[in-house]
Amino acid sequence: MTLKRVVVTGLGALTPIGNDVPTFWNNLSAGVSGAGPITKFDASKFRTQFACEVKGIDVTQFIPRQDARKMDAFTHYALIATDEAVKDSGLDLENDDLNKIGVIWGSGIGGLKSFEDEMIDYAKGDGTPRINPFFIVRMIADSASGQISMRYGFRGTNYVTVSACASTNNAIIDAFNYIRLGRLNVCVVGGSEAAVTKAGIGGFNANRALSERNDSPETASRPYDKDRDGFVMGEGAGALILEEYEHAKARGAKIYAELIGGGMSSDAYHITAPHPEGLGAYLAMQDALNDAGIEPTEIDYINTHGTSTPVGDPQELKAIYKLFGDHAFKLNISSTKSMTGHLLGAAGAVEAIASVMALQHQLVPPTINLNNPDPEIDSRFNLTPNKAQERSITTVMSNAFGFGGHNAIVIFRKPS
Repeated sequence: MTLKRVVVTGLGALTPIGNDVPTFWNNLSAGVSGAGPITKFDASKFRTQFACEVKGIDVTQFIPRQDARKMDAFTHYALIATDEAVKDSGLDLENDDLNKIGVIWGSGIGGLKSFEDEMIDYAKGDGTPRINPFFIVRMIADSASGQISMRYGFRGTNYVTVSACASTNNAIIDAFNYIRLGRLNVCVVGGSEAAVTKAGIGGFNANRALSERNDSPETASRPYDKDRDGFVMGEGAGALILEEYEHAKARGAKIYAELIGGGMSSDAYHITAPHPEGLGAYLAMQDALNDAGIEPTEIDYINTHGTSTPVGDPQELKAIYKLFGDHAFKLNISSTKSMTGHLLGAAGAVEAIASVMALQHQLVPPTINLNNPDPEIDSRFNLTPNKAQERSITTVMSNAFGFGGHNAIVIFRKPS
């Protein structure tokens, strides 16, 4: 059968460096860090006392107070980002077929704060279970997609993907397939995470994944730098409206980019560490290129997973060189996590938006804090250090890898 084309017609972002897409992009291209001391709880006894938090958002401007109380912050974030994306898309919800509009969302953890609060309250009590009746629906990860569908009346495919930090790219790939097979006309895809909590910070501290650069949070996320010591926790959400091309064209929608390929693989190696030779990353990128029907030389920019961990960063670059050969030194590479921190299950969505905006503006966002490049990394890579770089960009690859060895890659092309 002939597969349908899939395009991006709406974007929404709630991030540590901007509560909407224009602000996010302006700060991303300017190299602004979203890191600072944790304000959501007293972190003074934690090894890591900073994070990339969402700032200055009034949830009740988007969600009625009585409804917001029944949701975890990760669902708040999902609804806020989706609100911007739906409005941006210009979808005519009064006349469109809502049975053919789906929601596929991603979250690595879901309602962590809700779970944490409930268990702390229980532990403080006398053992009698006094559990909030909304505890379960606040906690479970699929609450986000369910709330989005109920808000707009979307009755198409609806679920949440959970594959750690690859969750949203998996969601994007699933939506891509539903649309190009003709099962949906439109799909809201994205991801949200709200893991800046005692359990989130403490848990990642326990497995030595987080940076402990407490004296300088804004310089702590430093992918590819010799002095990197772990990732910086981020939070927020990103939403994209994916749409069948003819459907978008018929209603005169603006088209940001075309989604042309997606690839997935498993490391089958270790629950937290990547394959030492980047095998899973290589296989997923190769799968994405094959799915798109393009050659490695057609990629101009890779938004890497690039978490700022000692082990993860070089392995991804090994995989890139293995697949791209010397073309790896001709394309731009950058890690926008250097500014947003690592949004875990929401990372893929925010980075997909960054990739689409790079196509729109013909500008590669930088990898900030890259002042002392790791000597173990080939110096021929253009890691876009510290300042955005203008270049002709036709095709962008965005990488996402997750604990458990999950790898998911998406490829966007400039609209034609």
